Amino acid sequence: MKILITGGAGFIGSHTANQLIQLGHEVTVYDNLLSQVHSSDNQFPKSLHPKITKIKGDIRDYLALSKAVEGQDVIYHFASLTGVGQSMYQIKDYIDVNCNGTANLMEAIIHAKYRPQKVILSSSRAVYGEGTHACKQHPNEINPVRKSVDLQNGIFEMTCPICQSTLEEIPVTEERSLSPLSIYAETKRNQEEYLKYLALFYKIPVTILRYFNVYGSEQSLKNPYTGILTVFFNQIQNNQTVNIYEKGKPTRDFVHVKDVVQANLLALRLNHTGSQTFNIGSGKKYFIREAAEMLAKACQKKAQMVNTNIYRAGDILACTADITKSKSILQYQPKVTLQQGIEEFVKWALQQKSTNQYENTVNELSKHNLIGNVLCTTK
Repeated sequence: MKILITGGAGFIGSHTANQLIQLGHEVTVYDNLLSQVHSSDNQFPKSLHPKITKIKGDIRDYLALSKAVEGQDVIYHFASLTGVGQSMYQIKDYIDVNCNGTANLMEAIIHAKYRPQKVILSSSRAVYGEGTHACKQHPNEINPVRKSVDLQNGIFEMTCPICQSTLEEIPVTEERSLSPLSIYAETKRNQEEYLKYLALFYKIPVTILRYFNVYGSEQSLKNPYTGILTVFFNQIQNNQTVNIYEKGKPTRDFVHVKDVVQANLLALRLNHTGSQTFNIGSGKKYFIREAAEMLAKACQKKAQMVNTNIYRAGDILACTADITKSKSILQYQPKVTLQQGIEEFVKWALQQKSTNQYENTVNELSKHNLIGNVLCTTK
């Protein structure tokens, strides 16, 4: 097949492109090589297979994009600005790239002489907002949003609006209503909704993959707005204190990039009409501090970790994937444990130049009132 990957020089795109080449497909990557993610020399990553056709282009450039789309059998749409915090003060850029860029791609597809047979979208667990929660006393599922006043008072847990008891998180299914908590999350929801019209009116199947917290080799070490493990790695390597937000209570569903690529390839083989949506995670939750400790051990460093009362606007407490549907229909089966995945990431990262933009990022977020801090700090 002839396959186009928008954003194909990025973290997930490059891994996917290389695997598609190994399977014998003809692959083209289309990427603007954003300096925040890539090196400043505007060169494609050396990790990309030499057989891959590489086009430097912006998703908002209709003419260039149309040429790239023409004649493709399948399109993976990965091109997006990512990062919750940055999206809250670079609103126009995020909407322009993520929403208008997707609209641009749709027009290129619609007007192509040879339309693709399928579109696969990389979406995000961010579209859910907080994960699904339930109260033992009041069993109906609750999709709560934490109140600013509670965060300011150091109350980070989810509580039942009826009895005020702490809620229990349960894995989130694809059918749950969406409640984005950031501009980034809202743009990902918009991408999903826009592309569904390709399936509805133009009969082009659309597969939506909602990735959870993806990590692994080739993840940008210089972009502080994506990948919590890359932030921790840079802090650990620079012998800095690792601050764990919200008293160490947040959890995440970490999924290794190899498992994400597995899902991407399975989506290529899946035959369906209309649109289908799948959660792509590990189905397991880990406290963020647990992952940071695994990372320090893999780095063979003794890192100082502090549970703080710092919190960030738009962040969530917990969201774990229910992957029942992905296992049943996609035949997806995560294989890389968090321990194995962190060891793979560290082995690669130790060969790279370590940078640390944490303080600059915190200052930038604070300037826009997106960082909060309860008065006391506890270890």
